[in-house]
Amino acid sequence: MANFIKWLGAGLGFTLGGPMGSILGFAVGSFIDGFSKEDIELAKTYGKSGANVQSGDFEVSLLLLSSIVIKADGKIDERELSYVRDHFKRMYGEERAKNAYKLFNIFIKNNQISTSQICTQIRQNLTHASRLQLVHFLFGIANADGAVQEAEVNAIKTIAGYLYVNPYDFESIKAMFYNSSDSAYRILEIEKTAANDEIKLAYRKMAKKYHPDKLQHLGEEHIKGAEEKFKQVSMAYEQIQKERGL
Repeated sequence: MANFIKWLGAGLGFTLGGPMGSILGFAVGSFIDGFSKEDIELAKTYGKSGANVQSGDFEVSLLLLSSIVIKADGKIDERELSYVRDHFKRMYGEERAKNAYKLFNIFIKNNQISTSQICTQIRQNLTHASRLQLVHFLFGIANADGAVQEAEVNAIKTIAGYLYVNPYDFESIKAMFYNSSDSAYRILEIEKTAANDEIKLAYRKMAKKYHPDKLQHLGEEHIKGAEEKFKQVSMAYEQIQKERGL
């Protein structure tokens, strides 16, 4: 129980109130027998004194939004569940991932989650770079079964809108998961007709936007995800350079 209390405290952050707090409280009550008032107070104390509250906020946000996307096409695919489980193991280690996945299973079964309310609370408490990272992770889940379904794209688009991720950033991240003739241009948020100088400028802009340093506040475990986006931007630029002989 002690380890779970520490993990929960790390994940409370802004979830102590609002819709996310209510859902988290329901989830805890669903799988922990004997979870007392003293336990909750201890978790609150741990959360307030934790070294990286924003990391915990991001973690719970990730779990909630992942559950929404996985259910978007009307079925729960084991490959998508495994993607979430494996990702958390890589980021947080076996023990913390185990506790997180317990909550995740509750979120999957809960059909009362309001996307708009959850996203509003996330938007108010996480940086723009953190929200871009959430969208990138959600596309990774949708693509875990080998294809991003239209229902999943629509769900992620709705989430992105509530998170105030603009359509250009949404399409840029989406293009990272599609292999089409214009994917590289869409990743850099430019048209195929763009001049060479425009391409160079776009690359600098996108490299700055997706630079891993923007997620340092979330902790080292989240930097790798940011590095993946950054790498895809670089690859897109290199592909265009090769096509144009730059």
